[in-house]
Amino acid sequence: MRRCFVLLALLVVSCARDAGRDTAGEWRGVLQQKRAAMAPGATAAEKQAYADALAAFVDRNPSHSRGREIYRRIQIDFARDLGALGRYQDAIRVYRAVLAHDPRNADAERGLAEAVDRLAVTRAKLVQLERGMSQHDVARILGKPIPGWTEKKERPDATIDAWYYRTADGGVAGVYFRDGALFAAEEKSHEKLVPLTR
Repeated sequence: MRRCFVLLALLVVSCARDAGRDTAGEWRGVLQQKRAAMAPGATAAEKQAYADALAAFVDRNPSHSRGREIYRRIQIDFARDLGALGRYQDAIRVYRAVLAHDPRNADAERGLAEAVDRLAVTRAKLVQLERGMSQHDVARILGKPIPGWTEKKERPDATIDAWYYRTADGGVAGVYFRDGALFAAEEKSHEKLVPLTR
């Protein structure tokens, strides 16, 4: 009977060692993908391959703390990139996914709060704008508009850019630039009633 327990114990220990070696080998493969993704001149495909390899590794090895930590960091960086493109709803989804697994992640909490804040503009944000501000200055206050919510009109005397934003009450606000400098902002945009081509 003791021999059975000893053999069973040896079998369990050897299986645990094999599982550890398999995880370590797989982790080294992920790290090789990382080297390729972080190399100068790395392509988007190489970066995506690293993110996919890391995601698959974390799915197969959810108890690997270092893998989970790095994957969450990549998810937060991705959410920031989405926010920088004006894709706040997508950023919110990614931040929430991180918080579902790590409810105390301060970076994800801050990013989520910022993305929610930037999702819709308020009157308080619009009154912070000043005539002559650059597009960069406006984007710092309001965020960049959602892709497809901009319009550019080339005129003989100036280039007019219009940025549109959702408002908290479900309307659309408009911010207008002449040659890159802010000249008007509307809380309720009436683009069809007052076109920029006047």
